[in-house]
Amino acid sequence: MCAPLRLRPLTEEEVRVIGKLVRSQTASVRLVHRAKIVHLASQGQTIPQITAALGCAPNVVRKWFKRFAAQGLAGLDDAPRSGAPARYTADQKAQVLAAALTCPQDLGLSYSSWTFERLAAYVREHLGLPMKKTRIFEILRDEGLRWRKHETWFGERLDPEFAQKRGSSKA
Repeated sequence: MCAPLRLRPLTEEEVRVIGKLVRSQTASVRLVHRAKIVHLASQGQTIPQITAALGCAPNVVRKWFKRFAAQGLAGLDDAPRSGAPARYTADQKAQVLAAALTCPQDLGLSYSSWTFERLAAYVREHLGLPMKKTRIFEILRDEGLRWRKHETWFGERLDPEFAQKRGSSKA
């Protein structure tokens, strides 16, 4: 039979952070749950007692014991997960942002302002990036940039006396 797991003594900083996480109402639920496991273990509770108190499986408690012992407080955070690699590098995203923030005439183009179609064409043809329009839009949105709404002649007038100032529309 395996020897029971024992939690190593916590440092003052770890005690402070764990105590704060246990009481937190803004941290993620998973992080609070993991902090509770470590907190109960630091008070001398065994794995069966912790599983009964928190309603989780013994293997979950063992996992967070081991991660905390190996990595400390950083071990309570989620580990990086696998996934598709990023399609565009930070440099490519920076090129798109730089182009969007530059006047088209400064880049040797014949027009004085960007439309989304013009920007997408410039990214494809001049920068050589086969980037979809939706991705360009996401890059701009993530940086807090957005397209202006088109103004029309119709709708509510800013000047309440416009009709009087304009005069009669009939000849």
